Amino acid sequence: MSKTTQTGPRKEGLTLRRAAPLIAIAIAAVLGYVFLRDYLIFESLRDNREALLTWRDQNYAFAAMCFVALYIAIVALSLPGAGMMTLTAGFMFGILGGMALSVTGASIGAMLIFLAVRVGLGDFLAERMDATGGKIAKVKHALNENEISVMFLLRLLPVVPFFVANVVPALVGVRFRNFVLTTVIGIVPGSFVFASVGNGLSQVFARGESPDLGIIFEPHILLPILGLAALAFLPVIIRAVRGSPLQIEDN
Repeated sequence: MSKTTQTGPRKEGLTLRRAAPLIAIAIAAVLGYVFLRDYLIFESLRDNREALLTWRDQNYAFAAMCFVALYIAIVALSLPGAGMMTLTAGFMFGILGGMALSVTGASIGAMLIFLAVRVGLGDFLAERMDATGGKIAKVKHALNENEISVMFLLRLLPVVPFFVANVVPALVGVRFRNFVLTTVIGIVPGSFVFASVGNGLSQVFARGESPDLGIIFEPHILLPILGLAALAFLPVIIRAVRGSPLQIEDN
């Protein structure tokens, strides 16, 4: 009698079909850098400010939708100019309106690139990390046990590029729901600061000056953000001290 070996479903490796979203993003990022780098800059906003404000006043709802759509495309395709877009949001729609539109566009764009990376490479790489064992698997396991705290930390720290905070979680198997939660909430402080700076651009333009983006590193701005980051990381410290990490259970 021959023995039949039972095997689980065969896992698909890295194929051209799975890599297609990543290839498209990489091509779009290169093209965007080449063709858009001269447009998504402070000088472009300064030179077209009157036309932008007039268009906004005549088509407020449509302008807001166009802004969100453009922001989604910039983040999802990793194009340059996300910070400039938040400045523009504050300039065109005020502090709260600009912050809300920026958070909406940036969050949706981040979700799209997260899913693209997850489908294209994330699941494959996460499986390989688990299979290798050793320190790499332990680091991934520790991150997965503290997803919310680590993700909030990535979002709150102003030194972490937005693109990195979107791609790395997808590569190590962060849960999508935790990614969405920490993205939507975590980018609010930075968006508020940039929208506030953007809201004051009219006075800056009148003086012929450039906006001081270094304001985010001023103590009265940076310290509260660092305080939020420390608060987000506190559960990780408590778990390490107790020596028994708390699991984030799936519903």
